Amino acid sequence: MELAKITTRGQLTLPIEIRKRLGVREGSKVVFFEENGRIVIENAGMLALREAQTAMRGEAERLGVYDEDDVVAMIKEARKEKREEQLNADNG
Repeated sequence: MELAKITTRGQLTLPIEIRKRLGVREGSKVVFFEENGRIVIENAGMLALREAQTAMRGEAERLGVYDEDDVVAMIKEARKEKREEQLNADNG
């Protein structure tokens, strides 16, 4: 268990072991939220990444992307479509 003291300005210093476990350093942001009646602190960047992963879950399968070759093919197709759009805009 780690202990931290709150200053008169409401600030606290996270103990080194807690910073290590959270993966935070100077300039990092943390987020506080309530979960099951307890206050939880998390690395804000890691939380955002997990939320993005959750939001994207299933999208690759929906798009028919199963491996790196599919990703490369998708990028090539998108670039081809973009070039065609630019040519049509230039000629139109």
